[in-house]
Amino acid sequence: MKVVIIGGVAGGATAAARLRRLNEQAEIVVIERTGYVSYANCGLPYYIGETIQDEGKLTLQTPESFRARFDIDVRVRQEAVRIDRAAKTVAIRRLDDGGLYEESYDYLILSPGAKAVVPSLPGIDDARIDTLRTVEDTFAIKKRADELVEAGKTNAVVIGGGFIGLEMAENLAHRGFSVTLLQRGNHVMPTLDYDMACEVHAYLRSRGIDLRLGFDVVGFAPDDERDEVRVLGGNGESIPASLAILAIGVAPETHLAEEAGLELGIRKSIVVDAQMRTSDPSIFAVGDAVQVKHFVSDDDALISLAGPANKQGRVAADAICGRNRSFAAPQGSSVLKVFDMTIAATGLSETAAQRAGLACDKAFTSSPSHATYYPGARGMSVKTLFDPESGRILGAQIVGFEGVDKRIDVFATAIRAHMTAADLEDLDLAYAPPYSSAKDPVNMAGFVIENLRCGLVKQHHWHDVDALTAQGAQLLDVRTAKEYAEGHIDGSVNIPLDDLRERLGELDAGRPVFVNCHSGLRSYVACRMLAGRGFDCSNLAGGWRLYATVAKDAAFDARPTHPCGAPVA
Repeated sequence: MKVVIIGGVAGGATAAARLRRLNEQAEIVVIERTGYVSYANCGLPYYIGETIQDEGKLTLQTPESFRARFDIDVRVRQEAVRIDRAAKTVAIRRLDDGGLYEESYDYLILSPGAKAVVPSLPGIDDARIDTLRTVEDTFAIKKRADELVEAGKTNAVVIGGGFIGLEMAENLAHRGFSVTLLQRGNHVMPTLDYDMACEVHAYLRSRGIDLRLGFDVVGFAPDDERDEVRVLGGNGESIPASLAILAIGVAPETHLAEEAGLELGIRKSIVVDAQMRTSDPSIFAVGDAVQVKHFVSDDDALISLAGPANKQGRVAADAICGRNRSFAAPQGSSVLKVFDMTIAATGLSETAAQRAGLACDKAFTSSPSHATYYPGARGMSVKTLFDPESGRILGAQIVGFEGVDKRIDVFATAIRAHMTAADLEDLDLAYAPPYSSAKDPVNMAGFVIENLRCGLVKQHHWHDVDALTAQGAQLLDVRTAKEYAEGHIDGSVNIPLDDLRERLGELDAGRPVFVNCHSGLRSYVACRMLAGRGFDCSNLAGGWRLYATVAKDAAFDARPTHPCGAPVA
């Protein structure tokens, strides 16, 4: 049996190694267009920022190591240019000398990945504009960054606020660049909803990043005298850049599959079955170029992450070797570090749930990373999406610092297991003061959701507040007088929680009361107190903190925790 694999990195390299472990006699050939067959793609920005200093650390396997350990024929700097499905051959060009040859196959695995989106804009070919996808890209950007730092020319512009854009903004800032981050839409990080991204916006600005939202790049103009390129905005603005990074997204690189007549799906991705088999039973496809079904919504999706690509490579190899194994639909679990902040998400966002037509409600919680009496606790903001009827968890987003990664993994597991909010309440999670609280942030999300579902409390959201204010609704702020003085919702009355029972007469019992505190915890206690006295009340989800961040563009609150009272649920 002879298997040819086009493309390495996560999907192709994993498939090659798995094939050899399952079949010692198979002939395995890997064709890789770049000079590197298996490398730490996600680590590339950190080499530019010099967090990773040894370039050898970026390479996981080499052609020589593949040959020595797995007896696999890896050919780098060779590009597959045509697939002849009838003859079962691949035409390959050697990039070093331009020579062409053909390679036959019994099975073919396509792992072409995705290419950086480069729009057709005036001046886009300027040499000072870079994209980051390969090791070669990394070395070129690192070399230019070194030269610019040495010359004292440190204006950098990053276009696009996704994974690569944020990582590059951080790493260029670490190198001493003054970084402007341009985002065409109204928020960074497509895995987050706008309200959760607003905290990231405030944090980026607190770290010196010049973040400009709603910035439409319309072209580039060279400034050769200064050795810069000017990034031109649709609003007439012109931003100078000694170094510009284009990171506006990726698209499946599937021209080979298209020319070979394979079935294509969304954005010309390759359609595959559960064994990663394409419309041609002899050809499989894995990685960023394939269309998948989202685990939660069952909608067609593109999920360009290393974890799914690795799993797909294993599944394709298993299928070729006669093992009955299917690829489990992914849910898009992701985590990103930007400076000290951690941004994580799994499952559906609110926007994605609405697009899929799913019934969806949301809960916002703010929890410390561990017990507040143990030094070093820091806050984390959690948004949990759930089915209001069944309580099934549909998605989660967390923005914070320490402990975010382990909580998102718990949410990811809960979603995979079709757990409900009631199940989150009952999860028996590890607790010690340096690591968590007796009521873990995941438990707290479950408590809040179940309180909503069983009618213990009603909630309204940040996007409801302005309408309530305009209507002259009865708004109650139960924070301290000092907190209230530092900023509050227009038209709200301040009665601190601990004074509320004695001052109930100041409220109109015949009208609904819309209550807020800092995070939603004290106001929940107030709502229970008021409900027990016959009031109709509603709690502001996420509290003043969320409202001020989203609606008032408040500065990032750097305080590690906030005194919102003892945890009660």
